[in-house]
Amino acid sequence: MAKFMGPRFKQCRRLGLNVCGHPKAMDRSTKGTSRADKKLSPYGVQLLEKQRLKAYYGVLEKQFSNYVKKATKDTDPTGYALLKRLECRLDNLVYRLGFANSIRQARQMVVHGHILINNKKVDIPSYSVEIGEVISLKESSRNNLLFKDNFINSLNQYNYLSKDYDNFSGNLLKYPEREEIPILIDEISIVEFYSNH
Repeated sequence: MAKFMGPRFKQCRRLGLNVCGHPKAMDRSTKGTSRADKKLSPYGVQLLEKQRLKAYYGVLEKQFSNYVKKATKDTDPTGYALLKRLECRLDNLVYRLGFANSIRQARQMVVHGHILINNKKVDIPSYSVEIGEVISLKESSRNNLLFKDNFINSLNQYNYLSKDYDNFSGNLLKYPEREEIPILIDEISIVEFYSNH
């Protein structure tokens, strides 16, 4: 599985967005400014937004391009369709439900077989979760204190997800509306980037 291997804090500061989930990732006490702080051309803005969204969801270029192509064929506006597809990835919803404290950790949990969909193991982080599907922690993994504490102590609540604390599970109730997706991104710029290139 290909993944970004560079320094994550540096990547966060360069993109002007906390893409690694660490609370200190955006500490500006270090030297230098983010690329997001500099005056950019329209192309530069589009490119930066694309890089930010890719990094936030941990998706590489080829896979991201495929998401954009599918989004252009959706009946919803392309930018929203793109965000909706990324938001409903299994690794992201494992993170949103609180099983993991970052998307990166959620991806590891999925790959290592800790996560079930409708009681069946799914180890593909990019799996597209459908409405009504139940995401749960494998029975034997519920003894892992890190996973258990993450899930129980997570305070994040999303209108498109429900949590069942007793059964260490969650459910995708509906596809998220644009305003419910908790990421500051200009998806229109990303659509423009791909329509111009």
